[in-house]
Amino acid sequence: MLAVPLHRQFGTDVTDILPKDRQISMVYQDYMLFPHLTVAGNIGFGLRQKKIAKSEIIAKTDEIAELLGVSHLLNRYPGTLSGGEKQRIAIARAVVTEPEVLLLDEPLSALDSRTTERLQGELARIHEITGTTTIHVTHSFGEAFALGDRIAVMCGGRIIQVGAPDDVFRRPNSEFIADFVGVENLFRGRSVVHDDISLVHVDGDGICMVSSTVKSGDVSVSIRPEDILISKKEIETSARNSFCGEIAEVKNMGAIVRVVVDVGLPFVVVLTKQSYEDMELLCGVRVWIVFKASAVHLF
Repeated sequence: MLAVPLHRQFGTDVTDILPKDRQISMVYQDYMLFPHLTVAGNIGFGLRQKKIAKSEIIAKTDEIAELLGVSHLLNRYPGTLSGGEKQRIAIARAVVTEPEVLLLDEPLSALDSRTTERLQGELARIHEITGTTTIHVTHSFGEAFALGDRIAVMCGGRIIQVGAPDDVFRRPNSEFIADFVGVENLFRGRSVVHDDISLVHVDGDGICMVSSTVKSGDVSVSIRPEDILISKKEIETSARNSFCGEIAEVKNMGAIVRVVVDVGLPFVVVLTKQSYEDMELLCGVRVWIVFKASAVHLF
């Protein structure tokens, strides 16, 4: 599955970028169900257009309805369905024709978070069962990360980075991508290569970081907050980057806590609520932060 996070909508019909000689089925953001047809009629619509035998249409409709857990809805009409049910029917209608390419145009954007989470699981399961090439268009990087085998990030109608989710997440190729995937520790500096490592001097702050990415000259530096270790005591470690500073800000975000440590630069660290409480981290407390050279990404 290729998940495509968009910064802006395509300037033209999204199907214009797809091969013209492939059988494509599409699931629209607003479902596009036929209100005068039952759920069974909607699911089987594409099969009827292909002149499939009635008995086969019934069999295929029942099969895909069972797969998506909507068998009990087959005699209902779209106007009586919830948003999550409508989206399942739209997906069933697209998948039942066994397309070579399935295009999902922001299919979860209009749903509540709980329904979205359930349907993400359904989409992943359908992809695993059918093996259909799927292009999933979304503005949510979290959604793309949860579903995509590969991710293409688009801005202004151009693809600006393609890769496995973890590659895009941890190794953005531009400040735009870094911002889009939520990199909070983003700095500008000058890199000097020495003994197959980069020593990065951050502009104007006297901070020097070590990176295993070999690149010289003016660079952007990103470090994921979850890659930074924090302690109230100095840490004995082989990690190449260690700094001492004070906690400047604490933000409780439910399951995790976001801590800003001022070491001359503001570093954002995230840790679990339990770890935060056990360590008794408060604003003004002196702490050490440590991160590996491999956690420092240059671009």
